Amino acid sequence: MIIINKVSKSFKGSKAVDNLSINIAKGEILGLLGANGAGKSTTINMLLGFIKPDFGAISIDDIDIISNSESARKLIGYIPENVNLYNHLSGIENLDYFCKIANLKYTELELKDFLTTCGLQQQAHKQKVSSYSKGMRQKVGIAIAYAKKAKVLLLDEPASGLDPLASNELSTLLQSLASSGTSILMASHDIFRVREVCHRIGILKNGILVKELNSKDVSANELETLYLKYMQN
Repeated sequence: MIIINKVSKSFKGSKAVDNLSINIAKGEILGLLGANGAGKSTTINMLLGFIKPDFGAISIDDIDIISNSESARKLIGYIPENVNLYNHLSGIENLDYFCKIANLKYTELELKDFLTTCGLQQQAHKQKVSSYSKGMRQKVGIAIAYAKKAKVLLLDEPASGLDPLASNELSTLLQSLASSGTSILMASHDIFRVREVCHRIGILKNGILVKELNSKDVSANELETLYLKYMQN
């Protein structure tokens, strides 16, 4: 579903991503661990077609990102660390607005179902987003991707700033979406959340994928030790 093949990207002579290869299957969650500046956000921006790689190839569902980014983006839902919504609108109004931008028209009942499926409490559907917590805003963001029928979900530090309950709810939601066939790339520096929610984990350092492993093969403590080893060397 997501294929990154020997991709490199430099800015002003400094390599942000170096010969990166990643393959994420349908219904799989890959967690990309790395410190700030490791190349996680650059990788996501290349997947979105906002940045062109210097070398290599990127495709989503067999659509080439470099030559056909507009078509590829139609398959993608993107959830940044801080989801941008209109504060003066309610959750359901935001969802309706972003759906219409994508030429998608849903009934109010369908919009409510999307929000409920993505974990937003019914009493919050018609509340202004200005009253929402960060976790609630993210649920609306994921509902937008869900309503868009996105085959791919890209998340950049999604659990940053969330309380433990909201972070756990996010993990459960992502696993549910993956079980329905969504392919997910989650960039983060939250070792324990990545270990809990992802099927596979990649450790990125200075733009290089230094380690890739299955989550089931390592405990959270072992992953932390391994991560620190690579970061310190």
